[in-house]
Amino acid sequence: MSLKKYRLKKIKGDASFRQFYRKSFYKKNSIIVYADKEKEQNLLVYDCINKILNRNNVKAPKLINENYELNYIEIEDLGEKTIFNFLKNNSKDLKYFKQAIDLLSKIQKIKDRKIKNFKGKTYNVPEYNKKTLFEEAELFCKWYVPSNLKKNKKDLFNKKIKGEIKKLISKLKLKNNTFVHRDFHVSNIILNKDKTSIIDSQDALIGNQAYDLASIIDDVRFKTSIKTKNKIFDYFLKKNKKINFLNLKNDFEILSVLRNLKIIGIFTRLAVRDKKYNYLTMIPYTWKLIELRVKQNINLKKLNELLSDYFPKQIK
Repeated sequence: MSLKKYRLKKIKGDASFRQFYRKSFYKKNSIIVYADKEKEQNLLVYDCINKILNRNNVKAPKLINENYELNYIEIEDLGEKTIFNFLKNNSKDLKYFKQAIDLLSKIQKIKDRKIKNFKGKTYNVPEYNKKTLFEEAELFCKWYVPSNLKKNKKDLFNKKIKGEIKKLISKLKLKNNTFVHRDFHVSNIILNKDKTSIIDSQDALIGNQAYDLASIIDDVRFKTSIKTKNKIFDYFLKKNKKINFLNLKNDFEILSVLRNLKIIGIFTRLAVRDKKYNYLTMIPYTWKLIELRVKQNINLKKLNELLSDYFPKQIK
């Protein structure tokens, strides 16, 4: 079969080291995922999580071929339209957010914890433990703080905020027993003929039920009103009537802040280390989301005061 009959087109990537190509052969499409860095996570683990999702009636890209030695896998093409594409002209349309929460509810029911990868080895989905949560939030200290505070303030601030982050993690109420996608937002949910599917699942862990909810409601890439955020939260509650409201609200607010501190750190790292400066444009809105949440939860009061003292332009 002649290779000339195949056509590869590079498509938009993400913040990872991966590259994506749409492979066209006659009227059939597939996606080539190429990763020469962190390839175990981006290829092997990605396929493992997708297998778990598909096994539990959550649509994710299926593996077609793999060439791990040459740093790529070929996976199913689920289409080009994400929920973001449908929402960008009407961010208040709850229909699409409800579809996202319906999908999240299916993901959170998954009890599978292990599966064999395409190399025949068993992969166990790790726990989203306190250490991991702390290390992620600490990215704010490692990348954003040095670029935005003078050295005489930086060291003291980092010492204070690290102590506060540890206290906040200890204030989480819900159990670490839920399948967490970990990057659950409207640009990772494909919508095809009114059916949803999920991509970018390689970082999935077993953690807190509020984490993915915070990810989609306080999405740094897509602005929504407080009214819309509250409606999405209320719809999640209706889908999960057994959950304790106060515990969910507490964990949602804490995890939203910790996640967005992490994201500010990651976006700064992408600019400083990888020269991907476009991510810096999303930092102001990320600060707005942090400001929104630190003022709502008594457990976040000290963090609010600390950020207000050192970053008064961001937290007013």
